[in-house]
Amino acid sequence: VQLQASGGGLVQAGGSLRLSCAASGLTFRGYTLGWFRQAPGKEREFVAAISWTGGSTYYEDSVKGRFTISRDNAKNTLYLQMNSLKPEDTAVYYCAAGADEAPIIVIIRGEIAYWGQGTKVTVSS
Repeated sequence: VQLQASGGGLVQAGGSLRLSCAASGLTFRGYTLGWFRQAPGKEREFVAAISWTGGSTYYEDSVKGRFTISRDNAKNTLYLQMNSLKPEDTAVYYCAAGADEAPIIVIIRGEIAYWGQGTKVTVSS
């Protein structure tokens, strides 16, 4: 299984970025997926999750209204649209997959079956 994250970069505060995570080696449409981030000197934290059907999403409070998680099962790709970025959003962002057809709470709890490599997001003030 491979989860390949991309789309990170340097952006000014208030700007936008769209992260992508291309998956291979698993039945993508059956997996609950999510994004996590790890800022320098801090523990990895949950950011957003989407159910395997795509019908349910959940966000960490600090990103609600600014970030949108989505998935394209035809392209085996997970996305995170990040708007109104703040310096405190600076982190390495990781995509993750929970167990096959697991409920969304699995991602929120950090019960991850597969991790992608990170993509770095830097927001300048």
